[in-house]
Amino acid sequence: MPNRRLSQFAVPVAVVGIIVMMIVPLPPVVLDVLITVNIAAALSILLAAMYVRRPLDFAVFPALLLVATLFRLGLNISVTRQVLVNGYAGGVVEAFGHFVIGGSLVVGLVIFMILIVIQFIVVTKGAERVAEVGARFTLDAMPGKQMAIDADLNAGLIDDDEARRRRADVAAEADFYGAMDGGSKFVKGDAIAAIIITVINLVGGMAIGILQKGMSPADAVSTYSLLTVGDGLVSQIPALMLSVATGLIVTRATTEGDMGSDVVTQFAGQKRALQIAGAGIMALALMPGLPKVPFVAVGGLLVFISTRLQHAVDVRHERQALEAAEAAAASGPAPDSAEALLAEMRVDPVELELAYDMVDLVDASNGGDLLGRVKALRRKMALELGVVLPPVRTRDDLELPLSTYRIRLHGVELGRGEAPPGHVLVIGDGLAGLPGTDTREPVFGLPARWVPGAYQHQAELSGHTVVDRSSVVITHLAEIVRQNAGALLSREDVRTLVEALRSSHPSVVEELTPTLLTLGEIQRVLQGLLDERVPIRDLGRIFEALSARGRAAGGQTTDQLVEAARAVLGPAICASLATGGALHALTFDPLLEQDLLQSLRPAEGGDVIAADGSTLGAVLRELARLVEQAEQAGLSPVLVCSGPLRAPMHRLIHGELPRLAVLSYAELGGPIDVHTQGVVSLVHAHAS
Repeated sequence: MPNRRLSQFAVPVAVVGIIVMMIVPLPPVVLDVLITVNIAAALSILLAAMYVRRPLDFAVFPALLLVATLFRLGLNISVTRQVLVNGYAGGVVEAFGHFVIGGSLVVGLVIFMILIVIQFIVVTKGAERVAEVGARFTLDAMPGKQMAIDADLNAGLIDDDEARRRRADVAAEADFYGAMDGGSKFVKGDAIAAIIITVINLVGGMAIGILQKGMSPADAVSTYSLLTVGDGLVSQIPALMLSVATGLIVTRATTEGDMGSDVVTQFAGQKRALQIAGAGIMALALMPGLPKVPFVAVGGLLVFISTRLQHAVDVRHERQALEAAEAAAASGPAPDSAEALLAEMRVDPVELELAYDMVDLVDASNGGDLLGRVKALRRKMALELGVVLPPVRTRDDLELPLSTYRIRLHGVELGRGEAPPGHVLVIGDGLAGLPGTDTREPVFGLPARWVPGAYQHQAELSGHTVVDRSSVVITHLAEIVRQNAGALLSREDVRTLVEALRSSHPSVVEELTPTLLTLGEIQRVLQGLLDERVPIRDLGRIFEALSARGRAAGGQTTDQLVEAARAVLGPAICASLATGGALHALTFDPLLEQDLLQSLRPAEGGDVIAADGSTLGAVLRELARLVEQAEQAGLSPVLVCSGPLRAPMHRLIHGELPRLAVLSYAELGGPIDVHTQGVVSLVHAHAS
């Protein structure tokens, strides 16, 4: 509690003390102490700026910059008062003046002016520009970041608390860069004020020395130039350190380490560049007239450093991978135990296997959130499709290549991708300006590049979409689950759904099962719906439709039962496929549709279209042409046909046109406008 009270009062008391220092004369001894405090504070701020991992970790920097600038200006005023009144401003100012001048007034003034130019023209101007650009891009990116947070929240990837934390981070980032844009103006104004104060000290001091104290012009110039240079140095050196700290903060990208660690790690990854640079420096020693020793020594040092850095990084990666593998092995049963063998024999519905250098994604102590996202994915799939996803078994696999993950369903590999540690996936065009490895986004096949994490901020400023490694893996897993949701729906899952529905709709369940349909038949119907990405959340209405269809005379095939359920869910299906409240439909020419209906033949998996191959091929080509034409216009078309033809047509085109949904006329309904986007006719089909 005393420390907390001290921290609450320290800054206000210091600010009041600065104001008093501008008004009340201070003795030279006190000035020596305050000047030392000023230099120490500036050095501490500079080092803190180098060690922060992200700018928001030093969010107090803009306010601290203002207080430090005000303190330094107060010291300038106090020192100027002592210089002009007494011709002496303490031992620190005098020592700095003697050290720089070194017996030559001209040399001292030139060096002092060079320091001012470096601070004002190079560091301050550059930091000001970077802060201005960073503030503008951060504010422009806020809506997109907020939408991304809302999308993750709606998708179930994050909870409300995490969403609030991310929104707070986005707002804090915008406030920080806005404050830095204004804080850089303080640094610029301080540099200008230092030049003006220096001129005042020099001119005013010589005037006072000659006119009031009767000093000779030479003595006045010698005395007051020494004090002026000393005053300028003790103020400009801390000012230069704060300017450099400002530049470091506004140019720093968010990484996993401090600046020193990032420099070593990233240069270690550029072994070839360091070796070529070293060889080039040593080659310069062959030029006539150049000294050999410095160029050979520096070039050899670069080559040696490149080798040592790369070796250190390789050793560290191997040690981390070995420790992760040992920890994973120690946490489980013995490899030859019955439990371990049974676990190896068991075929899990969904498996996510990671290479050993990707275990950081599941290590919560190091910020890994993959397991939490997998849990969120199960909730999302339940709300989206109405089916509870089986637990995803996540484990490491030493046989996988480095940076590789694999997705298995019932023991069969259905997806594989890469997620190299320390990198982010940047999606978009024009990626040549970013270092990294070209690849393809695993779900949509978009051009992408794995870029080192240090370039994430640069990629975001360039307008590219940046995706972290965990999001890449989860997105890929979610898409595979959607495509194979029907295969993941087991008999036990159906029993669980039926028992859950029994508590709210007992009469519907009792009427349907087991009198009309068995659990196996219900499972096949629900699988048929999920295979076409139709949610089964409205299970009560689905069961009612199945009951009505099951009571009809004659045996009912799975296709007929699926069509009955789809007819009830038709408005919801159309709403999910509509674009802007409209459904853009492709239809068959009546003659072609009649020919296709007449060619239907029963088969074990349902009716199939038994038309000749040339006709079917021509129809598929025409459908592909119409779909491509609609997608180029920014539309998502659907194929609408008669009920008996819908399921066989879906089975026919699913492999060639997986994105084209097939609806029946009975499913059209609800507040959706249907626009005919194209007609597939026999003439067009054979012509194409």
